[in-house]
Amino acid sequence: MKRVMRGLALLAAGLALPGCGYNTIQTQDEAVTGAWSEVINQYQRRADLIPNLVETVRGYAAQEREVLESVVEARARVGSVQATPELVDDPAAFAQFQQAQAEMSSALSRLLVVVENYPDLKSDQSFRELQAQLEGTENRIAVARKRYIDAVQEYNTTVRRFPVNLTAKVFGFDTKANFTVENEAEIAAPPQVDFSRPDTTAAPAPEAEPANP
Repeated sequence: MKRVMRGLALLAAGLALPGCGYNTIQTQDEAVTGAWSEVINQYQRRADLIPNLVETVRGYAAQEREVLESVVEARARVGSVQATPELVDDPAAFAQFQQAQAEMSSALSRLLVVVENYPDLKSDQSFRELQAQLEGTENRIAVARKRYIDAVQEYNTTVRRFPVNLTAKVFGFDTKANFTVENEAEIAAPPQVDFSRPDTTAAPAPEAEPANP
């Protein structure tokens, strides 16, 4: 009974103050949900590219079994995380999601380094199309994550600020999980997928013979 009375007292105090913030919280909560959905969409787009990418690389570099398997396993771990809208309210689940995506990025980076050793693969039309799609997806992931970070920062600031924090407490609006500082290094440096530079593995041109005396 005391808890109920306390809740009613907090609600009355919050609503008695100008700008209780309920509508603001609702608006910003919806913004976070929308931003998170876009993050998930872009990560799913990347995951959908992986099977074709792996099969294309395997066609030219089947001996790179360990690297290929690491990409497949990383994709499986990503798929095992249920990225529901509620995930942003669970710091532990959100951390698991971050870890899985970080492992996926790391595995892709190793794969793309290996590709540098296979000029024929780099010139394959199917691979180049996949490369372009992956590059575009990585860019969209960075943009979507940045929008989510901004939306969460705005929301978290609102629900912590007095007197809106009273309204948030009464209606159960808590802070939401966000990407950590370590993860932002990934935003600044997505996997490099540009294979347009000249192949450096080609044999050097023969030296010119010295002129006859």
